[in-house]
Amino acid sequence: MARFDGRTVLVTGATGGIGAATVRRLIAEGAEVIATGRSADGLAALAEETGAQTLAFDLGSEDEIRDAVGGLSLWGVVNCAGFGGEIATPQDTDIDVFDKVINVNARGSLLVIKHVAPAMITAGGGSIVNVSSQASLVALPGHISYGSSKAALDNITRVSALELGPHNIRVNSVNPTVVMTEMSAFYWGRPEIAEPFLSQMPLRRWATEDEIAAPIVFLLSDDAAMITGVSLPIDGGYCCR
Repeated sequence: MARFDGRTVLVTGATGGIGAATVRRLIAEGAEVIATGRSADGLAALAEETGAQTLAFDLGSEDEIRDAVGGLSLWGVVNCAGFGGEIATPQDTDIDVFDKVINVNARGSLLVIKHVAPAMITAGGGSIVNVSSQASLVALPGHISYGSSKAALDNITRVSALELGPHNIRVNSVNPTVVMTEMSAFYWGRPEIAEPFLSQMPLRRWATEDEIAAPIVFLLSDDAAMITGVSLPIDGGYCCR
């Protein structure tokens, strides 16, 4: 029997690299997946490839989130949608960009949790995984907006784990290092940025999407039944330096 037979999992940000890899792994392990994302074409292609269902809503609108997910019968949720924002120092940051990053990465994930939780409580439990970042655990140059949003998400994880634990709902975060996606390549792909960063990482390489998806699926599964409230670094040892 596959680990997720008979279980439905919602994945936001499913058209991104990590989100799509997570959808594929969940489908392979028997889950019914509801995939959401900003790209209608990307969702259609992912649905055709994997058999996932699709759902559209605006993460910036509580009304749309409530209407879309409030009535769903879900066992699991992966909050994978994210916005990178800008590379800027605190003194140079564009506060409108800061607000948008917080709006998507922290507020949007909280609203999803808010509106899926009642049905999950009624159903008797489940598991939520928030895709955070290494940038919430260590100070990275230029990451004032993104790092702050992910630090907020880690706190949302801990408090949600505390509040939802008595209802048999586990809530965890994964905190990946850089995956060389389109969103990250514009900055991390520069040799003058990449080489000093990788020189401080014990494993000396970027993560792959599958290397992030695998721990997400583990934390969703019953194999992690006693794990809740953690922020799991997937960073090639960067945080231990």
